[in-house]
Amino acid sequence: MHNWKNTILKQTETMQAAINVLDEEALKIIMVTDDSEKLIGTITDGDIRRALIKHMTMESKLHEFMYKHPTVISGERDRESIIKIMEDLDLLQIPVVDKGGKIIGLETLQCLIKNKKYNNPVFLMAGGFGKRLQPLTNDTPKPMLKVGSKPILATILDQFIEAGFHDFYISVHYKAEVVENYFGDGSDRSVSISYIHESKPLGTAGSLGLLPKKIINLPILIMNGDLLTKVNFEELLNFHIESGGDATMCVREYDFQVPYGVVKANDFNVTSIEEKPVHKFFVNAGMYVLNSNVVRDIDGVNFLNMTEFLEDKIKKSELVSMFPLHEYWLDIGQIEQFNQAQIDINGKSW
Repeated sequence: MHNWKNTILKQTETMQAAINVLDEEALKIIMVTDDSEKLIGTITDGDIRRALIKHMTMESKLHEFMYKHPTVISGERDRESIIKIMEDLDLLQIPVVDKGGKIIGLETLQCLIKNKKYNNPVFLMAGGFGKRLQPLTNDTPKPMLKVGSKPILATILDQFIEAGFHDFYISVHYKAEVVENYFGDGSDRSVSISYIHESKPLGTAGSLGLLPKKIINLPILIMNGDLLTKVNFEELLNFHIESGGDATMCVREYDFQVPYGVVKANDFNVTSIEEKPVHKFFVNAGMYVLNSNVVRDIDGVNFLNMTEFLEDKIKKSELVSMFPLHEYWLDIGQIEQFNQAQIDINGKSW
């Protein structure tokens, strides 16, 4: 049972502290207080992602990026009126405060109504050879390597199921029978699993063209089958819909420190010297949401990587949004990452 009191943080706490609480609690909100313990703001997953886009750091204080005018209710409200407020304002949580503005509770839509179910298809890519993980992948496709007690792909699938998704498509090529024999048609998990067979490698986007066209009428979530992450799939889908874009790419912030002093000059005149600067970039995290009309553009015949596909969309002035991740994320592409995943799955990171 998650305790709403654990989501209360002082305004002087850091972004890292907020992320830790969001990861540990399932309530999807931070309630920020001043020194007198009065509510002065809230922070949700979206607030943190917007702060990351602005290149705020993990040491940024909560008052720098919190939402300063949250909707609140008193403790006298009945269930139906609370649900109406939340639905009218499109809220997932509402802090409950007393007459003095101090927090006395938290109402969540998830607790007030039954869990949502999503009909959006989920496409998991599991057809790669995993050559960098040999000899582990000599007889086992990379997504079927065990991390902890079950295969990577099983962890991914179970996370989507827990989030309310039930319609799955798995692209397979190398050792396809290993994947199919393990998951079957999904009936043991009370979901539907279909398989997309690549007769030849089609890249990270090409196999989407093999999907039955009739099923693509909602945005589709796509994920590499070798990722270990705690991303909130509901937040990702909602972000995509609200952004109004044709495609959404999940990204991670990547830091690179130049190990030398960087000299800038105008001709032969030095204009500045920056000692060991840190450069920050957003890098592809291997998860996407695509609208149905975008998926229909993929022919399923030619090799096509997702980056190439999205670059073409950008050149055509179609809107591609980015969803910055702050949650745990690990690309299990090499032995080093595989070993790290074994440690993380049993530790605090997970």
